[in-house]
Amino acid sequence: MDGTETNRRNCASTEQQKMLDSGGNQNGSKDRVTLKKEIGLLSACAIIIGNIIGSGIFISPKGVLDHAGSVGFSLIVWVLGGGICALGSLCYAELGVTIPKSGGDYSYVTEIFGGLVGFLLLWSAVLIMYPTTLAVIALTFSNYVLQPAFPNCLPPYIATRLLSTTCVMFLTWVNCSSVRWGTRIQDIFTVGKLLALVLIIVVGMVQIANGHYDALEPQTAFEFIKDPSVGQIALAFLQASFAYSGWNFLNYVTEEVVEPRKNLPRAIYISIPLVTLVYTLTNIAYFSSMSPQELLDSNAVAVTFGEKLLGVFSWVMPISVALSTFGGINGYLFTSSRLCFSGAREGHLPYLLAMIHLKSCTPIPALLVCCTATIVILCIGDTHNLINYVSFINYLSYGVTIAGLLYYRWKKPKLVRPIKVNLLVPCSYLVFWAVLLGFSLYSEPVVCGMGLVIMLTGVPIYFIGVQWKNKPHWISTLCNEKVTYLGQRLCYVVFPQDDPSEIQPLTEKSEL
Repeated sequence: MDGTETNRRNCASTEQQKMLDSGGNQNGSKDRVTLKKEIGLLSACAIIIGNIIGSGIFISPKGVLDHAGSVGFSLIVWVLGGGICALGSLCYAELGVTIPKSGGDYSYVTEIFGGLVGFLLLWSAVLIMYPTTLAVIALTFSNYVLQPAFPNCLPPYIATRLLSTTCVMFLTWVNCSSVRWGTRIQDIFTVGKLLALVLIIVVGMVQIANGHYDALEPQTAFEFIKDPSVGQIALAFLQASFAYSGWNFLNYVTEEVVEPRKNLPRAIYISIPLVTLVYTLTNIAYFSSMSPQELLDSNAVAVTFGEKLLGVFSWVMPISVALSTFGGINGYLFTSSRLCFSGAREGHLPYLLAMIHLKSCTPIPALLVCCTATIVILCIGDTHNLINYVSFINYLSYGVTIAGLLYYRWKKPKLVRPIKVNLLVPCSYLVFWAVLLGFSLYSEPVVCGMGLVIMLTGVPIYFIGVQWKNKPHWISTLCNEKVTYLGQRLCYVVFPQDDPSEIQPLTEKSEL
């Protein structure tokens, strides 16, 4: 255990012991307070599918088609986007069983490259990436819920913000109360959103069977609306990546997965191909009823689809999208709070965020921080302009993490790896990643540059907040003791004990 970890454990040990002695632990102080392992294979698949399928499939088709330039090429982008996610997820499966810690990208990069690189990923994720994504999904939810009440105009600004905030706060309360409740909501709404997409696919297939597939015929499908360019194709992939984002989220809750070295890769192998198939068929269904120009002119693709084909049952589509986004909000809250938890456990965030409730074993302080950050972004009101920053930072973090896999292979070649992917898998992903980010920077230098600036603002924060060890005594007392003690009293939380059966690192192969 390093010095940072020791100091973190000691700073609140007295207060924690008082809480235990006062009767907080009903079964005696010898009982372990740990994260509960309640995520089986079904729930693991639901977390991946539920986090990927949110608002993206109802928002991104327009952007993908606009940048791809033709129906046929947009479908190729959706298929290749799923294939790239599959390559990335295979790499994350190896990392997840080799470094079995919650926290996903952040935990792996911190372990491989050290504190600064890990902190920069954590900083950009906590500051922008996840609060913005949560805010966008929550706004999509409120817009679709309120649309029937305002059929001829946009819902009022205040109404959408209030409903979004209420939804985020409710799901925060659910996840604070019980891990089981959070995973059950994820299971139920994942099934619901899949049924909504199945409805779109079935109706679309019926249209095709009746001969309505003009836009999908080869000679029509590859008629370009505008001249294509490599930069525009790269932006089309970035748009698709927003819809596919979340494929790595199971790695954020590794410590709560039952038998993670078996269920983590299994869940990935099941979920990613399923989502790719559903996304591709959904886009084919859209084009069975809408011309490319109609899709580009629509601000709500699924609603336009429903109005054209479902008649009096068109109300089903707004409700289906609302259910889909509700489950997406729950999934993002569940996993992003575990990122805060992991960052605090490494000493990169306030120690209070590394604590869990004494009885429900949920990371309440981390969940409250995620909820608060999301509400702040909702109040700013400029969330849609941040989506491009989020997509760029997201892809940047994926590439750095997978490059870390190759470096870790070189750094520790004798380490036992339960899963070891072929080197062509990470190398293929990194080639695609480099080309995509390079042409994205070329096409949108300001947007992508701002993404880099947001990430690099974490450098001075790291050296002041983490590396500066000899802080004045009053600062250390205020941050490490007073705030932690107050937070423990308010949230009734303590530091969890590690489960050595899952968290201990894998051993290296001995020389024969």
